[in-house]
Amino acid sequence: MPEIYLGIDAGSTTLKAAVFDGKTGRALAWRSERIPLRTGTDGRREQAPADLDRALAGAMAGLRKAAGRRWRELSGIGLAAQGGSAMIADAESGKSLTPMMLWNDARARTFLPEVIRRRPADFWRQTTWRNGPGHGLAKLLWFETHRPGTLVPGRKFVGAGEYLFFRLTGQWRQDPCHALQIGCFNVPKRRLDARLLNTAKQPLSIVAPLRNGHETHSLARRAARRFGLPAGVPVAGPYMDHEAGYLSALDLSERPLQCSLGTAWVGNFALPKNERWQSPTHLVLPALTGDGWLVVQPLLTGNTTWDWFLAAFMDRDIRKALTMTDALFRKALLPPPGLTALPWFNMQHPLFTGSHGAGGFFGMSPATSPSDMARALAAAMVYEMKWVFSHVIARGKADCLVLGGGAGRDPALQKIFVASFDGVPVHSVAEPDLIGARGSLHAFGTRAARGRAVKAPRPPVKLRKEIETDYARYLKLRDALYGRAPLGAPVTFGKRMKT
Repeated sequence: MPEIYLGIDAGSTTLKAAVFDGKTGRALAWRSERIPLRTGTDGRREQAPADLDRALAGAMAGLRKAAGRRWRELSGIGLAAQGGSAMIADAESGKSLTPMMLWNDARARTFLPEVIRRRPADFWRQTTWRNGPGHGLAKLLWFETHRPGTLVPGRKFVGAGEYLFFRLTGQWRQDPCHALQIGCFNVPKRRLDARLLNTAKQPLSIVAPLRNGHETHSLARRAARRFGLPAGVPVAGPYMDHEAGYLSALDLSERPLQCSLGTAWVGNFALPKNERWQSPTHLVLPALTGDGWLVVQPLLTGNTTWDWFLAAFMDRDIRKALTMTDALFRKALLPPPGLTALPWFNMQHPLFTGSHGAGGFFGMSPATSPSDMARALAAAMVYEMKWVFSHVIARGKADCLVLGGGAGRDPALQKIFVASFDGVPVHSVAEPDLIGARGSLHAFGTRAARGRAVKAPRPPVKLRKEIETDYARYLKLRDALYGRAPLGAPVTFGKRMKT
């Protein structure tokens, strides 16, 4: 009987898990559990670790029931999770001592300038290959101020991936991308760096050891009893969700640009070790295969923007709202000429310090409808992807797009993607919600780790020309309004990265 594997992906709002057939790669059963999110006007975006535990337990219980007798035959478990989240936990027991701040929790941002000032600018550029530190260092200062007494010996500063991996194996491990985001990873040296944590006056012992390649650890006895599994099942991870997403796309082409269209829109692609490139907003990690680099390139937009629009203008019930947008896109794909959106809703305002949000709609008139605004916003989100990655495509660093994540299944967005990246193959993942769970199984060398995808058809010439014209309007507006502001920049090539 073919082996079966379990993949787990703990995202920002949902934990997804699935059991896969190791020979065919078919998902035999899957479960999705919402993780409650606490928000506030102070920028709070946090979760209770107990809710994360409940989500894992609920998914495991559902899969155990679905798998029946085969549940105890699992040959391996993979774990992927959101990066950049942060909480304080007891090092010995793994018990959480604070809520978990998500990667986009804004409360610690006021401490970031202080962290940056503690080191010369060149220090950050040379160690992180960015213009500043990981925001986790600012979160350490926030915890020190707002949760006094929690940062003492015997504690760990961890995120969702480390927390869940400890719950499964009794071992602390973290992935390089999370380590970079929380401020302890030296990119050119490819290791944890005590100097980075010393900037926040914390020792290296406060963070989890770095994951060694695709190593596995045994499922602990306590976790085995809890989930009805035999002890000793190998557990791989933790992987950052974008690492896992990229791993799921490796069989689709030689050089995929894997696009994760979730809470944040991110493009993931590989480069050789000695490649030259630059970008002010990327996360650079050791390659998952070979000795090059994996570039995780966040965009300044994502489903946070799209969800805001659906709730504000369509219906607060997301399912009803999506049905409404399906109908309006069938009538017309693009907005009226001259109506353009700037989709940067979840970022600091580049012109007015202290204000949050840099998005907007331009070219509106009394005749503008919510449907027109939806079309303008959807197009602008794809145009932002094109603007950022045009150089990657033009230089032959990626030979196709692989669309995954919640928005990857939307037919209208797929059409805009294909027309915007005219001549570049665009693949749509068949099960976009499972790419993280699949990719987390790469360590086991199984077919289950490889995502299935369908190549999107090329749209008519007329639509491609209309999108080319609309994209030109978008660039003209963004340059006129924010051209000199520090919004970030696309990936470009020519300046050597120091190694």
